[in-house]
Amino acid sequence: MDKKKRLGILTSGGDCAGLNAVISAVVEAASEKGWEVYGIHNGTDGITQKPHSYEVLTIHNFSDSPWPRLSGSYLGSLNKGVKMESLEDMSQRFAQGVKDLGLDAVIVVGGDGSMNIVSNYCKGSLVRMIGIPKTIDNDTPITEFSVGFQSAVQVCTSAVDSLELTARSHNRALIMEVMGRDAGHLAMHSALAGQADVCLVPEIPYTIDGVINKLKAIKASGRNHAVIVVSEGIKTEDGSHISSKKNMVGEAVYGGIGQYLCSEISSRYNEFQVRVTTLGHVQRSGVPVAFDRLLAALYGAKAVELLENGEDNKMVVWKNGHVDAVALSEVVKSGTTLLDPNSEYVKAAKALGMYVGEI
Repeated sequence: MDKKKRLGILTSGGDCAGLNAVISAVVEAASEKGWEVYGIHNGTDGITQKPHSYEVLTIHNFSDSPWPRLSGSYLGSLNKGVKMESLEDMSQRFAQGVKDLGLDAVIVVGGDGSMNIVSNYCKGSLVRMIGIPKTIDNDTPITEFSVGFQSAVQVCTSAVDSLELTARSHNRALIMEVMGRDAGHLAMHSALAGQADVCLVPEIPYTIDGVINKLKAIKASGRNHAVIVVSEGIKTEDGSHISSKKNMVGEAVYGGIGQYLCSEISSRYNEFQVRVTTLGHVQRSGVPVAFDRLLAALYGAKAVELLENGEDNKMVVWKNGHVDAVALSEVVKSGTTLLDPNSEYVKAAKALGMYVGEI
């Protein structure tokens, strides 16, 4: 890319803190090279639907505004799970949109699902793409950290701190249900940082009696309160998911595991009052923490560097303390990164006396 080029950038999937810092970093790095950046509105919809929805971004969109320090997405994102046409049809529409806008490449800021979907659009239409990982679940393959995860951990840890104080006042065991449909990274990191007493994640089986035994041990020690952190995606004791509804493509939407645990614990053990707090979408918000802003800067600069060097169809990653890039095909093949039951995080939680399930 040795002449003035036009890049497109879009955010896809659930929002998180740090997206605007990524967009800002890409715009800054591209502007240094004299390239144009088109901000695509509402994920791939801005390209595949007509009229196309976008705006030309300059450093003034961000240097003279608070956006890089705010959560959410300046461009809007796409996470509605609508049934689409065939992959071939969507690829053709995507390619036509890229052609209409005169884009030389597209930078996609998204999680594992977005990398899979959009990389297939690009592969099917020969559009150059660089991916930047973001998700509060930290389950994007290969990279150790995705933008947004550490900020979500901070929100959840602050909530654990707050719940511990009110639990102390009322002889309560408070359950905090956090996001994490398939992976327990967010629950485990925030439980460990907040010194919770119990942490239940989808990757590790548990028993209600195991939770109760931990509560009994706490009571026997003279302490009158406890905090329990659970991922929304854990199953009931009999191995089934709790789902109250389905999304627009028929997938089960998980929720209510906290209430299930509250009911089960209360029916078997009454030495603590048990209550539930579901954080919900507040986990996606908040001011992005320093590490997420740092990742945003590094990832944005690396994405532009890759395109300048003629590389594409890659995702930037954080590995072994530095930024690298891997083929999108490897990302897609690897699938969702689950919490390793043998990870240092789980080992530390067990060593500190936390009940993390039957392992």
